[in-house]
Order: sequence, then structure tokens, then C-alpha cells
Amino acid sequence: MSQNLFTILKRPVVTERTTELRESIHQYTFEVARAANKVQIRQAVESIFGVRVVDVRTAIVRGKIKRIKRTLGKQPNWKKAFVTVHPDDQIELFEGV
Repeated sequence: MSQNLFTILKRPVVTERTTELRESIHQYTFEVARAANKVQIRQAVESIFGVRVVDVRTAIVRGKIKRIKRTLGKQPNWKKAFVTVHPDDQIELFEGV
């Protein structure tokens, strides 16, 4: 594998909506590397957390335009992955949130 597993998964995304998705359809959300594809994301989640991945969906999130005094700046775009795990499995990282 060209990338290290921990460089593929950057951080979990924890919001009210992702918490609701986690509880209802066992779907976890991560910020991932822009160059990572679905197969690499699946392998990273399965090996790091020891769960069975059913589906992976990805989306590019556009960076927001922010104003800093008189000038406009843009935050960088980032990639989000929605990972659906088997109903019998769960990722312990999210359980205390």
C-alpha cells in the first residue's frame, strides 16, 4: 500500500447529524486524505478498528470563504468518507461521544 493507514484516516467527524447516522444505520464519518480512494479507506478502517465494512461513500467538501479584515481567504477543500459497518460491529472510538 502506498500510504500509511493513519495518513488515510485523518480524524472522525462528530456532529449531530453524524451521531444520528451512527445510531440509526451504523454509518461513521471520517475526514480522509484527498488522494485516498474507497478501497484504501475500506482497508484502513477494517485494519485499524477491526470491523467489517459494508459500504464506503465519499464526498469532497468545499472550503469556506472567510474574510480576514479587508481581504478574502479560502479554506482548503477536504474529503469526507461515510463508512457503513456491519450491524453487529461498532467502532469504540465513537461510543463515548
